[in-house]
Amino acid sequence: MTLLRSVRDHDFETLAWLCDDDFGIVDIGVDGNARPIRTRLEWERWFNELFATLDTMAATTDSEILDYRAIRTDDLGYSVLDFRQSLTANGTTATFDCVATIIWKRTPHGWREARWHASVVAADVPAELRAA
Repeated sequence: MTLLRSVRDHDFETLAWLCDDDFGIVDIGVDGNARPIRTRLEWERWFNELFATLDTMAATTDSEILDYRAIRTDDLGYSVLDFRQSLTANGTTATFDCVATIIWKRTPHGWREARWHASVVAADVPAELRAA
């Protein structure tokens, strides 16, 4: 939940603290397409650019968790997150049903995300937003 709230709130500091992303990530762009990110520098650029783009669009996002399943060992965790991402701009909302696979690792500072891979499985994007 903290990951999703950090994105919603454009809270880069909390997100950066929680995510090591040792193996990169595959995220979802504002257009709904996959966005592979392979290094920490690319990761930082991606989230700073994403938050700036959303701010420029005067857009908001939110996430609704539809299902979450996880397995944890002493040092690693594996989870599958089904969620609905919403993007609202100019009073119009698009929704993206997504599934994310998350690998977690235990560090001396607590659990950190080691890998995030999200895919859009369904989308409802109104024509007004497709044209934007």
